[in-house]
Order: sequence, then C-alpha cells, then structure tokens
Amino acid sequence: MLSRKTKYALKALTYIARQQEKKPVQTAIISESENISHKYLEAILLTLRNLGYLGSKKGKGGGYYLLKPASEIQMVDLLRKIEGPIALVPCVSLNYYEKCDDCPDEGACSVHLLMIEVRDSTLKVLENKSLADII
Repeated sequence: MLSRKTKYALKALTYIARQQEKKPVQTAIISESENISHKYLEAILLTLRNLGYLGSKKGKGGGYYLLKPASEIQMVDLLRKIEGPIALVPCVSLNYYEKCDDCPDEGACSVHLLMIEVRDSTLKVLENKSLADII
C-alpha cells in the first residue's frame, strides 16, 4: 500500500510542476490547494529537497521549486527513495531482497510466484512514467 507520505509527496510535486510561471511555491499554498496539513507537508517537502527533487528559496517570493524538469523525475526512482521497496514481499524485491523465514522453497511457493508477477507489472508502469506524465 502506498503510504500517506508518498501520496502527499506526489500531490505536492505535481502541484509544483503544474505551475505555469515556474516560480517558487509557498508551502501554505500547496497545503491549502491539496488539503494537506501544513506541518506534515513541510516535513515532506524537506525530504524531497534532501533527496534532490526540490530546491527552496527563503523570504519574500520564496517557496519550493523543481530542481529538474518534470520529464526527468521518474516515478520508480521517486517511490523507491521515499517508500523503499516496490515489491510487496521481500523475497521478490530486486533491490531489497530478503528470504522469507517461513518459506523453504521459493521456486515452489505460490505466493512468491504471484508476487513476482505483481512486482513486474508494477515496475513496468512505474519505469515508464515520469512526473510530466502524471501532470
């Protein structure tokens, strides 16, 4: 399941990317427009800044802005950086693999086989979507 933090990060990034003038956007404006708690949004925006997606400007006319074009912000990278593994179970994760304690044979495990299919389908979508595609 997508966490609230990731959902709000996506909403904030799409809001910023949609701005025609490409000027910094104040947290309060994003908060009100996207119905996100101002305090919680500020923490999310700081995370996005620390991850290299956003820049910020203080003072009058300040706010947050994208550091690179929306077409260069890939959904798969963004979700992995915020959320962690894409896979729903650790035994099928490409980047965060862990063997399940309760599974003696992954090759014969029906859950494992299903989750590989789910992971591959999810990756196919996320690898082919950028921030520009979702705005």
